[in-house]
Amino acid sequence: MANKQNHGADVNEALVKSEAFVTKNKKPLLIIIIALLVIIGGAFAYKGLIESPRNEKASTLLGKGQEYFNQEQFDIALNGDKIGYIGFLQIANEYSSTDAGNLAKLYAGLCYANLGKWQDAKDYLEKYSTSDDAMVSPAATAALGDAYAHLNQLDDAIDCFKKAAKMADSQAEDGANNSLSPTFMLKAGKILESQGKNSDALEIYQDIKKKYVNSALVGNNEIDKYIERATLNQ
Repeated sequence: MANKQNHGADVNEALVKSEAFVTKNKKPLLIIIIALLVIIGGAFAYKGLIESPRNEKASTLLGKGQEYFNQEQFDIALNGDKIGYIGFLQIANEYSSTDAGNLAKLYAGLCYANLGKWQDAKDYLEKYSTSDDAMVSPAATAALGDAYAHLNQLDDAIDCFKKAAKMADSQAEDGANNSLSPTFMLKAGKILESQGKNSDALEIYQDIKKKYVNSALVGNNEIDKYIERATLNQ
């Protein structure tokens, strides 16, 4: 009995001691979002060419910002390069009514996240208007969850991760996005553990194993480790 209690204390201490449960997965999530944004960048540029000149200009500016973003020059991507590119912040402000302006808000939030400016990241990620797409909007919602977690707004973070998973699942053919949703739900479970809500975390881990059978978390049996830990700590 004492060993079980000590084990639980050690695990909870490790979870609460730092924000490792968030930062460990921040980089992979941002990489996913970056890859998705690179793919859709061309689509926005094309849309700008066939719509109004305002949309065209915003899309052109956004394209230059994407280049800086992909090169991890986040400060320049945010604020401009003083040689023609005005920065995501200004694009988001001046072209807020366009699709490119909306996407600039997401980029701005991600830039701030990469710079460790989590309050600014939260502010801009909250401004981004999600849609019913299968990938970018769920990932953007999860990125907002990361920002909340870093600001210690843990309940809001959990809600975002659950919402992101639900958004991704809603666009999957079989109702289960095995690539994104398990990652989002795992983040929610880890935060619940850090709050001492091990029963709630266990429920999430069990749901992951049951629903996302084709995910890497289930396929390599990693989720079983989380199930065992949450079970021990109840």
